[in-house]
Amino acid sequence: MTSTALDLNKNTAALSEAIAGRSLWEDARARLFRNKAAVGSMIVLGILVLIAIIGPILWPYDLTDISTRRQAPPSLEPFHPLGTDLQGRDLALRTMWGLRVSLMVGLIATLVSLVIGVTWGAIAGFAGGRTDQIMMRIVDVIYALPFIFFVILLVVAFGRNIFLIFLAIGAVEWLTMARIVRGQTLALKGKEFIEAARASGVSQANIIRRHILPNVIGPVAVYVTLTIPTVILLESFLGFIGLGVNEPLASLGTLIGIGKDNMRDHPHELLAPAIVMIVTLLCLNFIGDGLRDALDPKDR
Repeated sequence: MTSTALDLNKNTAALSEAIAGRSLWEDARARLFRNKAAVGSMIVLGILVLIAIIGPILWPYDLTDISTRRQAPPSLEPFHPLGTDLQGRDLALRTMWGLRVSLMVGLIATLVSLVIGVTWGAIAGFAGGRTDQIMMRIVDVIYALPFIFFVILLVVAFGRNIFLIFLAIGAVEWLTMARIVRGQTLALKGKEFIEAARASGVSQANIIRRHILPNVIGPVAVYVTLTIPTVILLESFLGFIGLGVNEPLASLGTLIGIGKDNMRDHPHELLAPAIVMIVTLLCLNFIGDGLRDALDPKDR
C-alpha cells in the first residue's frame, strides 16, 4: 500500500472519529482519570474496601476471642499487629470491622437519602405551584430541627440497632439533596426538549423518569460522594458519645471513643482507627472533587 493510501486511511479514520465525537460521560470519564489525586484515592479506597470485606474472613481471630494480654502493644508473637484492647481483643480485627460498619453506614444511609431526596426534589420542582411550596416548606421545617438531636432521639426511642442507625441518618441527610434536585429540575423543566415531550403526550411521571432525572445525575453523583464522608462522621459522633452499634460490633467512631480514654498510656488504641478514618475521608473527598471537576462542562 502506498504512502498516499495510508495517509488517506488515517485522515478518513480521524474524520470519522471527529464526526462521531465523544459523549458527555465518555468525556467526563476521561477527565476524571486524568485527575491523579482522584485516581489514587479510588485505588486506596478500593484497597480499604477489600480489607474491610475480606480481612475479617481471613483473620485468625474472631470478634469474641479474648486474649490474656490486655492492652498489649503491637506485636507479631503472639500475632497482634495493632495490639489488643482492654478486654484483650485483637485491635486489627476490630479496626477492620469498624471500617466495614462505617462504610456500610455511609453507603446505605446515603442511598436512603438519595432515594428520598431525589424523588422529593424532582416532584417538587416539576410540579411547581402550591405543591412545590408545601413540599419545600416541609423541608424548611425539618431543616430547622437540630440534626444530631433528631438522630439521637430516634436511636434512644427505638434502640441501638445498626439498621435503625442507617435509616435514622439517611432520614435527616436527604434535605440538601432534595434542594439540589429541585433547583436542577426548575432549570430543566422550561427547556425545549421538555416542552417537546409534553407536546408529544408523554406523561409527567415519564418526563421526570426519562428526561429530568438523567440530567441531574451529574450534580447528584458529586453530592453523593461528599455525603458519604458526612454520614460516616455523623455515625462516628454517635459512636463516640456511646450511641453507636452494639458490642461486639464496632464502628470507627466507637473505637476512637474507646481509644481516647486510654490515649495517654496506650496510644495504639486510638491511632489505628483514627488513621483509617482520616485516610477514608480524604479519599472520598478527593474522589468527590475529581467528579465535580469532571462533570462540570464549564471547567475546561
